[in-house]
Amino acid sequence: MNGTPTLAAEDAEDLEIISARLQDAVARVKDLAWLPNAHRFAALFNRFKWEDVQRKRADLRVRSGLVFENVLSAKSHNIFYGNQEAVLSLLAIRFSPRAAEDPGGTVELVFSGGGALRLGVECIHASLADVSGEWAARGQPSHPEAI
Repeated sequence: MNGTPTLAAEDAEDLEIISARLQDAVARVKDLAWLPNAHRFAALFNRFKWEDVQRKRADLRVRSGLVFENVLSAKSHNIFYGNQEAVLSLLAIRFSPRAAEDPGGTVELVFSGGGALRLGVECIHASLADVSGEWAARGQPSHPEAI
């Protein structure tokens, strides 16, 4: 919508790029959806545009859609679906292969506060696209320094 190209991931290295792009993105529980009949997981995030900070532009956020195809299972940990308006802050996306040279494995979306989504995938096939215009962020996300 705003000229930002879609990012695609076909392997763990590609997924690291999408993970970096989505670091500190926030989503409501109701914006996460596993579609088992379609073997798809989709989510809408408000992501912080770290790439604009690097270019010394303003602190901005944009609505972004993340889609994983070839999803065989989805399990959550410490995500409470009773409150659909609860906000989750994404820290990282990780991939653990089932075995060496096997394209399948587990994609894990790691959220602050100990929440996680684990997607069993046949292979990595993901895309990320900005789907709205930008707006001013309230500030840059920050994390306490590790001890």
